[in-house]
Amino acid sequence: MSLIRWQKPEMNVLSPFRHLSNLRDEIDRLFESPLNALTSSSQQFLSGWIPAIDLHESDDQLVLRAELPGMKREDIDVSLHGEMLTLSGERKEEHDLKGSEAYRSERFLGRFQRSFTLPCAVNGAKVQANYKDGILTVTLPKAEEARPKQIEVKVN
Repeated sequence: MSLIRWQKPEMNVLSPFRHLSNLRDEIDRLFESPLNALTSSSQQFLSGWIPAIDLHESDDQLVLRAELPGMKREDIDVSLHGEMLTLSGERKEEHDLKGSEAYRSERFLGRFQRSFTLPCAVNGAKVQANYKDGILTVTLPKAEEARPKQIEVKVN
C-alpha cells in the first residue's frame, strides 16, 4: 500500500496531467537557470563592465545618474549627438597592485560604453555633467519645444 498526499477536492477537478506540466516546468527551469547565468556573465566578461544608471524626467529636464565608483574624472567621457547620449570610460588597474597576485577579485576593470536614446529633445548647449563620490550626474535641460506648455482657455 502506498501513501498519497491529500489534496483539496477542487484541485482534483483540474487536468490529471497538471503534475506532469509542473514537473516539466521545473526541469526546464533547472536547465535554463545555469545557462542564463553563464551567458549573462560571459557577455559581461567579453564586453567589459556596465555601470548602473538611473534616468529621471521632470517637466523641464532629464537627469541621468551613473554609478562609477573608483574612477577618475578624466577617465569618463560624456557625449550628446542629437537625442543619443553616450557614456564611456575606462576603470584602470591600480598601480600599487601591479605585480601582486590576486587572492580575490570581484571589481570589473576595463572599458565601458553605454548609449541611451533620450525620450525628448534637449538643449545641448546647457547640458551639465558633475562627478562626485563615484556618482556621475548629467543634467539635460529639455529643448523649449519639448517642454509642456500651459494653454489658457478663453471664455467667449
